[in-house]
Amino acid sequence: MIVGVPKEIKNHEYRVGMVPGSVKELTDRGHDVFVQTNAGMGIGFTDADYEATGAKILATAADVFAQSEMIVKVKEPQAVERAMLREGQILFTYLHLAPDPAQTKDLVDSKAICIAYETVTDDRGGLPLLAPMSEVAGRMSIQAGAQALEKSNAGRGMLLGGVPGVEPAKVVIIGGGMVGTNAAQMAVGMGANVVLLDRNIDVLRRTNAQFGSAVTAIYSTNDALTTHVEDADLVIGGVLIPGAAAPKLVTAQHIKNMKPGAAIVDVAIDQGGCIATSKATTHEDPTYIVDDVVHYCVANMPGAVPLTSTFALNNATLPYIIDLANKGYKKALLDDKHLLNGLNVIDGKVTCQSVAVNLGYEFVEPAATLA
Repeated sequence: MIVGVPKEIKNHEYRVGMVPGSVKELTDRGHDVFVQTNAGMGIGFTDADYEATGAKILATAADVFAQSEMIVKVKEPQAVERAMLREGQILFTYLHLAPDPAQTKDLVDSKAICIAYETVTDDRGGLPLLAPMSEVAGRMSIQAGAQALEKSNAGRGMLLGGVPGVEPAKVVIIGGGMVGTNAAQMAVGMGANVVLLDRNIDVLRRTNAQFGSAVTAIYSTNDALTTHVEDADLVIGGVLIPGAAAPKLVTAQHIKNMKPGAAIVDVAIDQGGCIATSKATTHEDPTYIVDDVVHYCVANMPGAVPLTSTFALNNATLPYIIDLANKGYKKALLDDKHLLNGLNVIDGKVTCQSVAVNLGYEFVEPAATLA
């Protein structure tokens, strides 16, 4: 199979779909890999590094898309990239379609085979291709929140951990999944007063077992959410419903009632955000103010640490890339029910139920499209 790796073009996005070591795993198996020039420069890989693994360097994204049977990316294709997709071409990347009707329409119209990292599952009920970036984003959320609390960024002027004789900041984490757990780990390490809210008792038990008294694990009723969010110095939104738009758990009224200079980091912004006042921002212009509350809503947070993020992602995606290349998409999908769950769009049909429900498309069972 011919596999293409274009350069990412989202604002301040320096990750790359495949590092040279991953490329070599394909070329050693007899596959051709076309890489856009300078695709890996953001993390220090030169064209020569890719050529040494057997890749061919192409000058433009248009060349990569035109000559490749499968496109491997990191972020969802931007409009100019979607226009280059063609019928029968495989796209393997993050998509986050539920809150993005324009992208969904373009992918449906392209009749490409679009497999989303974020809806691939595993035997444990996890999301193995989302997990690495959730780990990164969860840890980064505390760094970003700490910076947003600085007075120069319109924050309260607080140090997360305080100092002897001065209370630490109160960090409220909504959601105890991969994002929330990693955010809690960093917040505890920085000495903050940490509260984690979730509706899953098993998650709360796990949180208690992992952190003990360092994290207060609370069942997330509406009353508990209101009480803790409005008292918080920093709120981390880490709620996820796989494939679907995130629920708006923090309301505009909650924001109005928060302390002036408090901060919010909405990690769920890729899925539309779990804060009513959230809107996607960029690394170039990451924050804005609503009712004196600093909002950080960067939609590709892990892109700020692309070296760590790219390797973490490649470690997870590579086995699936190899399977798709070795078997072709039909056999690979039919052989692996978890990869099949990643199929979101194929031949103009929407095969992810959450996306279909959110955006008003007819849902088609993914296996039915492969018969």
